[in-house]
Amino acid sequence: MKILILHRIPYHKIDYHRGIDHNLHEVTYIGTETALTNIPEFLNCKKLIRPGVGKTADEVIELIEQQQLEFERIISLSEYELLDAAKIRERFGISGSTLAQVEKVRNKVIMKTIVAVAGIRVPEFLPLSQIEQLPKWQDQVVVKPIDGASSENVKVFASIHSLLLALQMQNTGIDLLDGENPNLAQFEVEEFIQGSIVHFDGLVQDGEVKVVLASQYVGDCLGYANGQPLGSVQIDISDENKVWISRVLSAVELNNGSFHLEAIANKNSLVFLEVANRVGGADVVDTFNLATNIHLPSAELKIWLGEELEFPETTNIGKKFGWYVFPGHHYQADYCHISRHEKFRNHPYVVRWNQLSTEQKLPQHITYQAIEIPLAGVIGSDSSESLQSFLQELFAQVSIEPIKSSV
Repeated sequence: MKILILHRIPYHKIDYHRGIDHNLHEVTYIGTETALTNIPEFLNCKKLIRPGVGKTADEVIELIEQQQLEFERIISLSEYELLDAAKIRERFGISGSTLAQVEKVRNKVIMKTIVAVAGIRVPEFLPLSQIEQLPKWQDQVVVKPIDGASSENVKVFASIHSLLLALQMQNTGIDLLDGENPNLAQFEVEEFIQGSIVHFDGLVQDGEVKVVLASQYVGDCLGYANGQPLGSVQIDISDENKVWISRVLSAVELNNGSFHLEAIANKNSLVFLEVANRVGGADVVDTFNLATNIHLPSAELKIWLGEELEFPETTNIGKKFGWYVFPGHHYQADYCHISRHEKFRNHPYVVRWNQLSTEQKLPQHITYQAIEIPLAGVIGSDSSESLQSFLQELFAQVSIEPIKSSV
């Protein structure tokens, strides 16, 4: 089979060779020159460099047409290029997820509308461009990009009225909304719902959920974007929740591949937050693998190629695993010094510990990559509660101090 991979995610995060036989299939990777440098030399493949200055889909289509190339599969495992992959498929009549299908798992307004129509509770929401309709919400509201990730450009306001004032004064704290021509169409506003946030990660094939794990955040993604540590711990999953998950995936037509589904546990019920047709970030792949012996990206690739897979009959019943990340993008410094971490580093729960040295530069953007941030790791024990307590203590005690460059 002739396969084109839109290459954006660092190769080691996917390990494409584990899911695609590069000697059986004719595999081509297309990406920017920088992105292609992390593809291993041993891989039997072709590489196409795109400029990286225009829209991904436009550049890829132009290269395909210029070189008169033909492909039977267009694959992207990056959430940011799922729409591009769909546009390329439609341009050349290649089978796979369509543009309309991908929109349902990328556009938060579309997905919430569809899920609500299916009878599943979602937060009350409104496109920000319709803010003049003034919902009657009395409490906090959340503004977020309709197609964003990692809680970037997400802000919480005390009320609709405080949001309106911030928009009027152009001091929302979101650059896209505070300029001369605020891009309201790219944002939505929704009611803030109290409760812990859980996420479900798994694989679906031909509309059937094959395997799923449940996890609960310690902290939240918005807090991480604002400089707070974040973690996640696997928890037991009920049959009721499995039915709920299937209903959500069916509503948004997420029929194949991996999924990362987030919900708010509110008053003993789940409130839909968002869903993505991709593996979860941070160390979801590693913790999922430890719990199930399934490497999510490899399994997803096999699903896209129509290959048979074996799945365990039961999950989330044995040892539990979790991950943690400490952000570094918010310090406005070049380096950092980590202290009060010694007693945690060799703790029996720790499966993997990643720590930046004082010579490694801090990231300038939001990232969950373990090798780029001050502190990250994977943990495991016999109970979710023990892991949650460990993370709470870790977050409370570890100190990270920014160091300005002397140059």
